[in-house]
Amino acid sequence: MTSTAPEAQQGNDAGDQTGDQPPSWQQRLRRFGHAPRPETGLRERLVPPYTRPGRQFWDVLAVPPALAGHLVRWSAWGGPLLVALVAGVLRFWNLGSPKAVIFDETYYAKDAWALINQGYEGSWPKDIDKQILSDPSSVDIPVDPGYVVHPPVGKWIIGIGEQLFGFTPFGWRFMVAVLGTVSVLMLCRIGRRLFRSTFLGCLAGTLLAVDGLHFVMSRTALLDLVLMFFVLAAFGCLLADRDRSRRKLAAALPVDEEGLLRPDAHVAETLRLGWRPWRIAAGLMLGLAFATKWNGLYILAAFGVMAVLWDVGARRTAGAVQPYRAVLLRDLLPAFVSTVPVAIGTYLVSWTGWIVTDKGYYRNWAATEGKGGSWTWLPDWLRSLWHYEYQVYEFHVGLTSGHTYQSNPWSWIVLGRPVSYFYEEQTGCLTSGTGKCAREVLALGTPLLWWAACVALLYVLWRWFFRRDWRAGAIVCGVAAGWVPWFFYQERTIFLFYAVVFVPFLCLAVTMMIGALLGPASGTSTGHGLGLEKADPTGERRRTLGAIAAGVLVLLIVWNFVYFWPLYTGTSIPDTSWRDRMWLDTWV
Repeated sequence: MTSTAPEAQQGNDAGDQTGDQPPSWQQRLRRFGHAPRPETGLRERLVPPYTRPGRQFWDVLAVPPALAGHLVRWSAWGGPLLVALVAGVLRFWNLGSPKAVIFDETYYAKDAWALINQGYEGSWPKDIDKQILSDPSSVDIPVDPGYVVHPPVGKWIIGIGEQLFGFTPFGWRFMVAVLGTVSVLMLCRIGRRLFRSTFLGCLAGTLLAVDGLHFVMSRTALLDLVLMFFVLAAFGCLLADRDRSRRKLAAALPVDEEGLLRPDAHVAETLRLGWRPWRIAAGLMLGLAFATKWNGLYILAAFGVMAVLWDVGARRTAGAVQPYRAVLLRDLLPAFVSTVPVAIGTYLVSWTGWIVTDKGYYRNWAATEGKGGSWTWLPDWLRSLWHYEYQVYEFHVGLTSGHTYQSNPWSWIVLGRPVSYFYEEQTGCLTSGTGKCAREVLALGTPLLWWAACVALLYVLWRWFFRRDWRAGAIVCGVAAGWVPWFFYQERTIFLFYAVVFVPFLCLAVTMMIGALLGPASGTSTGHGLGLEKADPTGERRRTLGAIAAGVLVLLIVWNFVYFWPLYTGTSIPDTSWRDRMWLDTWV
């Protein structure tokens, strides 16, 4: 990912010298109304200010200055918390419905119950689900170890909810709903930091709150939503680290006699950025990610490259003549140590229950079938774990058995083949002319949001390639890290709901496109407005049209979520209404 900052907020790194005069041809064009793009100071390029509505905005609302200041300060957290509250109400509403073991809950709910009670997964008998639903207290946890093919963190988290609320559908879905709600809050704050706008940050969170796939996954005891949570948390930590390191660079650069920050090659290439706690937090989150599902390893690699390139961009902006060499000498080793070993250590710790109970599947392999060899100097538990992991890898790459709802990753972005988690046909339905009703939980993204994201991805790719916008590059990295690896396993049995990992980045892409539609707003304290370009005092009509277009798009996405609500929640509807919502033949 390129770390070059956008001209809208930080200016281009190449040829960026504060105080340079515009070319003479621009000066000559001034007589015809041409206004050259204002220069952005070095401090603003390193640490861009947040957008704050100007006095004109508050005058329109008849808000006094003192109250306006309080509202601005409150909105930084108040807005995201309000969006998260709405998302939480939606996700926790009737969470125990349907009262059934839906789709792969049959694996993870039971494994989580065994894990939280005895430290390792058991081998459950077939057809135990009905007994669990009717009388969970009568179900004994199997002592014999079960062969499981995913690391334990996601199941530990599901098990916490079961420990709190019992071995019931509400219990095993509770913690996933908590993470789904908190992820909306995180995306609001991440979007705010990324775009330097509370409005755009809250918009990104709102889009995530009304995405159908994220919503359904937040109400189902599967691992992918847990993985998404840790991936998003890691991205937020790296974003916070980026701001912190750039503030340190800005604080170390010299100031001229006019009080302006000036680039300095020596400072930019030799300054050590010291203790970076947000990087360690990112390593922890990435470790928890691939301790939930192994595809978190791809995201660890992608985010690591992105973070290093952010350091390159920061040192280049600060004046480094050889920024790559400076990062290689000053930043690369600390970056590696603070993320990769932390992530690997987190992964190993996640297996503590399997290690200490001494009863898990393959736990004693090293002392039995694995005796001898050249690795006997390693602890038996580590050799046994390595063998277990190798067997699991063989299982995953060889999983090619067909499934009704499997899909190719090429089709995910257009919602080609969603997954039906639960379906029930009802007869004697009084609300239906045919006497039939249907209940379904369909793992389907909000169609208008996803189809808008197809256009938004093209836009952010353009911003990244041609406008050197680091924010667009970060969004592309998040989408690619969660999506591209699946193209290497197209022969495998894979499903659309795996895409929930990069749904937050699709929401950021759509938000960035909407910001461009909105355009710059006049009367803002930074001059950047709520959009992504410089303010244009002559563009009132363009801003009005942009606001209308953006508002219509957002309202259509919200309406689309409401329209598909019955398919997300398992609400009983007439069969004709169910058919009306099958927009594509492949959804049936």
